[in-house]
Amino acid sequence: MKTLQHAWQRARRRRAAITLLLGLPWALAATALALRLSGFDIACVVATVSLLACAAFATARARQLDRQWLQRQLDGSGTSEDSADLLFADATTLNPLQQRQRVHVLATLERAMPELRPRWPHLAVMLCWIGGLAVALLAFGWPRSNPDPAAVHSATTGSTASAGPLHLQSTRLRIDAPAYTGQSTLTQNALDAKVAADSRLSWSLRFDHAPAKAWLQFHDGRRLPLSERDGQWQAQDVARTPVLYRVVSEPALAETRLYRLDVVADRAPSVRVLEPAASLVLGTPGQRQWALRFEASDDYGVAAQATLSITTTQGSGENITFVKRSVTLAGSGEATARRFAHTLDLAALGAQPGNDVIAQLEVRDNHAPTPQTGRSSSVILRLPSTEVALGAELEGRIKKTLPAYFRSQRQIIIDAEALIRQRRSLAAEDFVKRSDAIGVDQRILRLRYGQFLGEESEGAPKPPPISDLPTSDAPAADSHDEDHDHDHGAEAGAHDEHDHDHGGKATNADTPPVFGSATDVLSEYGHTHDHAEAATLLDPQTRATLKAALDQMWSAEGELRQGRPEQALPFAYKALGFIKQVQQAERIYLARVGPELPPIDEGRRLGGDRAGLASRELPLAARTPPDPAIVEAWQRLGDDTGAPDLDALATWQQSNAAYLPDALDLAAAIEQLRIEPGCHDCRQRLRAQLWRALQRPLPQAMRRSAADAMGQRYLDALEAQP
Repeated sequence: MKTLQHAWQRARRRRAAITLLLGLPWALAATALALRLSGFDIACVVATVSLLACAAFATARARQLDRQWLQRQLDGSGTSEDSADLLFADATTLNPLQQRQRVHVLATLERAMPELRPRWPHLAVMLCWIGGLAVALLAFGWPRSNPDPAAVHSATTGSTASAGPLHLQSTRLRIDAPAYTGQSTLTQNALDAKVAADSRLSWSLRFDHAPAKAWLQFHDGRRLPLSERDGQWQAQDVARTPVLYRVVSEPALAETRLYRLDVVADRAPSVRVLEPAASLVLGTPGQRQWALRFEASDDYGVAAQATLSITTTQGSGENITFVKRSVTLAGSGEATARRFAHTLDLAALGAQPGNDVIAQLEVRDNHAPTPQTGRSSSVILRLPSTEVALGAELEGRIKKTLPAYFRSQRQIIIDAEALIRQRRSLAAEDFVKRSDAIGVDQRILRLRYGQFLGEESEGAPKPPPISDLPTSDAPAADSHDEDHDHDHGAEAGAHDEHDHDHGGKATNADTPPVFGSATDVLSEYGHTHDHAEAATLLDPQTRATLKAALDQMWSAEGELRQGRPEQALPFAYKALGFIKQVQQAERIYLARVGPELPPIDEGRRLGGDRAGLASRELPLAARTPPDPAIVEAWQRLGDDTGAPDLDALATWQQSNAAYLPDALDLAAAIEQLRIEPGCHDCRQRLRAQLWRALQRPLPQAMRRSAADAMGQRYLDALEAQP
């Protein structure tokens, strides 16, 4: 059955192909006649209609080969034994004899399928193509009558006068973009276009009857004459700047409108650095290579090769030398977005520790005749010097060996809870020792916070600025992490069991005390409380909260030192809450330094000498007023009876095109009013464009509105009071 279906479809396709071959030459002939007699637009319509008609007729002819036709063909060939109707009947409705006959016919068709495709009508196809091509050649090659030019001109003038106003019958604009853009030739009927810069434009216009002369009038005053050839008025130009133009003829056209030609300039290629991510990269000790990746994009295409400039700086201070090199790179990817990659060998460049390696990529586009260039931003690889590398390594080693001098309040709570959970697995003596150790940590932390309230602590270092309050108990540290502070020296934890020493050693043993000096007496026999003055910078509420935290720490410390961590936890939690409040409070730290005022010249005080003094009033720059002619034209457009000078407006627009928000829209409004002087909407459109072109006045201070009756009575009452 599949073999039969394929043979049937081949027969239908053969019928459709024969019909198309017979109809296409006459469609070609009709199109040629329409192009010769009526122009390009009518020819396009005739060609479209003819092709659609041929396709529809071919489809209809193919559908005529239906099932009945197939049965007649099979029965006529004798292959089906006059049983072709059984092939398309439902097998369930057939009796056994009919089913047996159906299987026999199908087997016969599988072995020997008759030829169902119609024969090619070679003679008819040849005659049709000969006739169609002959008509087309006659349409293009038949000579036009060319009478005397003077007679033609007089006849044209007379026919023009009798025929009335001129009309555009068809328009065609051909756009040939520059070769470097890769754009194909575009032909369109509309005269408005947006083209690439330096595109070649070809106009082809057809009028309903021939004018005496015609040209394209541009808004900048330039004229492009149209020449007549075989009924087509043609002109060519190169698009360099955006323009407005209209078709002008003698006699004048019945309907004239403006056409806009936008020119898109070719942009320079842009280059983006993909790797490294930062413009300044700090190298690592022993680094030997540096990977670079760039991406260059352009609207029409980037050249396949680019230049990578490499600059190496050597030396330090004033003895710096520069070594420049360049490497040619090959790009990959699409022409509009190419990628360039390169790996620098620092040893081959001679880069040493302490040197800088600067790289920059320069690409070119396919612009002709002069390519445009684009450069990437510079990326710098700074190789660390030997001293810097050793210092960084030493600093890292020192940081690794720094002990945790202080424990945070949260850590004290965590240690106490852990100790409580381990009570059963520890001996009583070990349990008390560990609890006492946690109590010592609590005492050190209490003394640390107490310094900010002016309390004395034996052997304690000077307090840090208030901005350096411990942050390990911040609310964000809810997870049980060990956060240790390293703000003070190790001696802060070395005196946790000593009494406060008010005794008398001077701060400098080599300097003897001076008799009568209060400072030396105090330093010899007492001690100072300079750090207590920092507490005065806390507001009273913050001081009270910090004092409450210290009280809770004292209670927690006592319980921990006695081996009772369960009783110490409530006090420790309260202390943590107070510490959070203190950390969130507003506080400042002011350096105790005196103001550095300039010395006063006593000789000029109250002397009345004003030499060298000048007025402090800022000079006011005069604002450039708008052109009075433009203001007058704007006012005239508001009055329906006034007529502005359009030539002066066009001249002003051309001279100020670089400063206008949309110079082409203003030119279009001027030209539209020139075409339709009585158009009210055109006047309003031009007036709106002029308002946008005028400079905005500076905002002025608004005068206060006069007081109403109630307000005036209130002011009078104020003045009446003594």
